[in-house]
Amino acid sequence: MSNSDSKQKLVAIATMVIVALLASNAYFWYKYNQSSTQVEKQDKHITEVEQLKADLEKQFYDAQKELDELKGENEQLDLVIEEQKNTLAEQKAKISRLIGSGKVTKQDLEAARAQLTDMLVQRDQMIAEINTLKNDKEALTQQAVRLTEEKTVLQTEIEAEKVINMELNDAKATLVSQKEDLEKEKEDLTKKVNIGSVIKVDDLEVTGWKIRKSGKPVKKKYAKNIDRLTICFTPESNELAASGNEQFYIRLINPIGETLANENMGSGIFKNQKTDEDVRYTSIEEFEYNRTSQQRCMDWEPSIALHKGEYQIEIFNKGYLSGINTFALK
Repeated sequence: MSNSDSKQKLVAIATMVIVALLASNAYFWYKYNQSSTQVEKQDKHITEVEQLKADLEKQFYDAQKELDELKGENEQLDLVIEEQKNTLAEQKAKISRLIGSGKVTKQDLEAARAQLTDMLVQRDQMIAEINTLKNDKEALTQQAVRLTEEKTVLQTEIEAEKVINMELNDAKATLVSQKEDLEKEKEDLTKKVNIGSVIKVDDLEVTGWKIRKSGKPVKKKYAKNIDRLTICFTPESNELAASGNEQFYIRLINPIGETLANENMGSGIFKNQKTDEDVRYTSIEEFEYNRTSQQRCMDWEPSIALHKGEYQIEIFNKGYLSGINTFALK
């Protein structure tokens, strides 16, 4: 073999070796680049997971802190806040389980971020609801204060009205009492005037008569023979009594205490002003009184059998006794 052929073979072999080395270098460079890119991607993925965890912790504890700051208003509102905190804790645990597994895919990260966003939205809604409850509570508190003040004003007005009513009632009672006293005084004065104007009678006598068949009356003192009684009296002069019509009620009382009465002969009932009792009378004599002493007589026919014994005769004027006497029948 010639030197020229050997040299050509060496060149060919060297060229092949160089090409092989270049290809090998290219392959290793490609593999290195791929591995480096994968590592970068893996590092970036890990960084995203850690960042998401950090964001989750920060957002969760921030939300817990904000909710805790809203506590202290009242027990009922504190219970609502605790329920909201428990709800956030459950949502955080769910996200933590999603990103805490050994292999976290890109879809897992996206789902976790979406849930974190939902948690923040829910937190904001919770805080808004709690603030609304606080505002409602404050409004109700103000309303309660206003109602309490109005109630106090009304109670004050009612007490004032009660005082006024009591004063009016006292004044009314005083007026009623004064009116009653005045009416009593008026009644007493009227009684005094009436008593002062009572016309007394004198010469009070009763005569018994037997009416014969001829019609001629004959005086009798035996009870069984009497058909008619004549009552005579003389009214005294009384300057306090007004001139005019006067009525004199006559009572004939038999020995057993009964008032002789016969409605057909003008008997009836009048009120005794001294005793305020209804009293039966035998007859009534009515005439025009002119303050002069002039005897008056009237007849009364008993139409019943009379008892023997002592009788009493009473005459009343204006409801008061103005004369009394007795007579006897055998």
